[in-house]
Amino acid sequence: MIANTTTHPIGLKIKKATGCYLVDDSGKEYLDFIAGVSVNNLGHSVPEINDAVIEQLGLHAHVMVYGEYEQNAVNEFSKNLTSLLPHSLNTVYPLNSGTEAIEAALKIAKRYTGRSKIISFTGAYHGNTHGSMSVSSNEDKKSAFRPLLPGIEFLKWNSIEELDKIDKETSCVILETIQGDAGVRIPSNEFMNALRDRCSAVSALLILDEIQCGYGRSGQFSAFSQFGIIPDILCLGKALGAGFPIGAVVSSKSILDCIQYKPSLGHITTFGGNPVICAAANAGLVKYKSLENSLEVEEKGLLVQNLLSKHPKVTAFRRSGLMIGINLETADQVSSLILKCREKGLLLFWFLSVPNGFRISPPLVISKTEIRRGCSVIIETLNELV
Repeated sequence: MIANTTTHPIGLKIKKATGCYLVDDSGKEYLDFIAGVSVNNLGHSVPEINDAVIEQLGLHAHVMVYGEYEQNAVNEFSKNLTSLLPHSLNTVYPLNSGTEAIEAALKIAKRYTGRSKIISFTGAYHGNTHGSMSVSSNEDKKSAFRPLLPGIEFLKWNSIEELDKIDKETSCVILETIQGDAGVRIPSNEFMNALRDRCSAVSALLILDEIQCGYGRSGQFSAFSQFGIIPDILCLGKALGAGFPIGAVVSSKSILDCIQYKPSLGHITTFGGNPVICAAANAGLVKYKSLENSLEVEEKGLLVQNLLSKHPKVTAFRRSGLMIGINLETADQVSSLILKCREKGLLLFWFLSVPNGFRISPPLVISKTEIRRGCSVIIETLNELV
């Protein structure tokens, strides 16, 4: 028996997935407007990624805990990832998942600065393990698991006035560059630059979580690029594995080296940096780089906006690239919309913390024709809602 995380799982019996489509065991096809919640940015069953996995399996899979042996797949992955990032983000620590990347980043910041205070923000979602939950905002999801990490302070999101609370006792400030679970909330340029300046002024590390909003989802490989800032630590996951489980902490060598001593092995991982996963991730990065200038993420996102944002049942529309949050009047309307669209062959999904909102995050390779097709299903269904 398989454990479920919900008493009401979607329950689709998926047989295969290709490109922007899933197929169930009856042969019914579904247009995927979710991409595994921003995981399959390059689409499903990408031949180059499949080939890389098969090739690496022919060489070796797991051989040793991360960091003990040198493995070509890991080196190539790190080289390609850092080539897409600013020069100061030049060192990669591969891990098992995005939430582990958050855990490691918090530990690294405390170790590097010698401080313990951590700042997060209202609306934050950083994962579901104890540390990542501690810096997440939704108390309904946290209360049953307390006590959590001490020394966490939450500031009002996007408030420049609050930033003075970041002081010389602060080890790090952690922020989703674009908040995901809060319904796709985009901070102001002024706030992001003031945040960067304040962290620098008090020598607190700025950790940006781009697990969901990174990897081209915003229209640029790094969502922070639009604000003209660079974090001290970048956390990645989801799409980084090209459909396989991975996370990564990216920073400078001087910051990441601090976990090698006092104590030694300050963060260790058995399967982080697995060569098969890194081979898939590297093939995904190579594929992304070849497509980057032709993905038209902003144009596709604008098409969705033009088609849906003015519908009378839409009460709010938020977007960065192809990361889209849409509010309706009630949670019941959202549930009805998602269920009815699924019956019509279109996959949408909820937000955990915005009951009256739903998300759109299709593969970045989706065509404009497919976007129009999916949006026509949404419009038709919105028109049917009471």
